[in-house]
Parts: sequence; C-alpha cells; structure tokens
Amino acid sequence: MITQKIGVIGYGNMGGAILCGAIESGVIAPSQAYVYDVNPAAMENAKKTGVNLASNLEDLCQKSDIILLGVKPQYTPEVLAECGKVLDGKAIMSIIAGITVERLKNMIDGNVRILRIMPNTPALVFEGAFALCSDNDFTEEELAAAKEIYESIGVVEMIPEHLIDAVCGLSGGGPAYVAMFIEAMADGGVKNGLPRATAYRLAAQTCLGTAKMILEKGIHPGQLKDMVTSPGGTTIEGCEALERGGMRYAVMDCINAGTEKSKRL
Repeated sequence: MITQKIGVIGYGNMGGAILCGAIESGVIAPSQAYVYDVNPAAMENAKKTGVNLASNLEDLCQKSDIILLGVKPQYTPEVLAECGKVLDGKAIMSIIAGITVERLKNMIDGNVRILRIMPNTPALVFEGAFALCSDNDFTEEELAAAKEIYESIGVVEMIPEHLIDAVCGLSGGGPAYVAMFIEAMADGGVKNGLPRATAYRLAAQTCLGTAKMILEKGIHPGQLKDMVTSPGGTTIEGCEALERGGMRYAVMDCINAGTEKSKRL
C-alpha cells in the first residue's frame, strides 16, 4: 500500500476506474483518497466508495500529495486557474489527452512535478494498458507510488513523451478497434447461422484468450497464427481472405490516423 494521499480532480469513467481499482486492489485506502468533481452525480458515486469528498479544488489540492488530473482538455485551463497557488510543490498525474507537460506547466501558478499518462478504458475491468512518460520529474517515491497504482489495474509501459501520440493511436483508441473486430467476427458467425448472443460470446472470449496467450505465455503473434493454421485447413482460408481484404494495411493505417490526430490536438 502506498503512503501518499491521492486527490482526484474529475471523477469520470477513467478517473473513477483508476481510483476504484487501486482501492479494490488494496494499493490505496479510501481514507487516503480525496475527490472533487463539479458533477453532483459523480460526487455521489465517489461517496459510495468511502473516499473523502473535497469541498472545492483548493481543499482537494491542500489535502493531497499526488493529484490525478482527469478533466476534459477544454476545461483544463479553467480548472487549473481555479486551483491557483495551492498546486505549488505538488505532484500531478495527468491523463488529459493532447496536452503536453510543457503546456500544463504554463497553465499552473507555481512549481509542480508532472507525470503524463495515457490510459485506456479496459482499466474499468482491471485490464488497462498504461503508458507512463519516462521523462518526468516525479521523485523516486512518487514514481514508485504511481507505478503501484497503475500496475494494480493493468499493464504499465514507460515511454518518452514524444511517443505518447503513438500510444494514443494504438492502445488509447485500441479498445474501439478491437470491439469493431469482435463485432465483425460475430456478424460472420451470425451470417453462418449462430445466434447473436452466442456469436458475441465466442468472438469476445477468443480475443481475450488469444491476448492472454501472447501476454502470459510469451507466444509471438506470428507463432500463434501458425499454431492454428493447419495445411489446407479452414483457418488458412480465412487468413487468405483477410489478406485479400487488406486487413494488415487497414489496421496500420488506422493506428497512423489516430496518432496523427493526437498530434494535432
């Protein structure tokens, strides 16, 4: 369990998932956490977890050692301006898309330490993929606490900030692409007679199991494909159809498009 007090500004899907996951896994005690959100419904949801509800942003910042900043990009300047000088000397974990560490520091009245993070939505089920920027100015203790929080709800990779746009294009948007693939697989099953619910379960479980084989068994994706494709069998026919449809190029182009959009934010 970490010893620092954690404040969360913006208790939305991602901020809530990170804090709840860390509490459920025992990394943070509810008494260590403070939450503030302008949405009363979000505050009510946070209250159910047993955390402390801050009366305002200044109250939260004063009581927290490390602050998770999870507001929408367009509201960031206003929120940081409202925080004022109480952020001085604090450590901030930013999960805000498209806003660099340099831009954040220029918005803050005071000296802060910032760790920029790119999360993704599977954090909601403790299977998140988190990229933490390696070029940060957190103290050794603060960085260790951050890693412990995110490792409790997913996989952590340390990357330099200049690659964060690529992470946004890959794992940031990845859940949407995987969901589209699962939906397409299920549609194929339905076309061939499977009930819709059955097709979705089989497709989703197949993707989950395949990912676990790669992550937990260390099997290379190409090797895994070769394990399934028997000579003259059904799977190689399917692989040929995917190659004919340009799947590899389409997926790479998809990641490129997401990366370039992130750079333009």
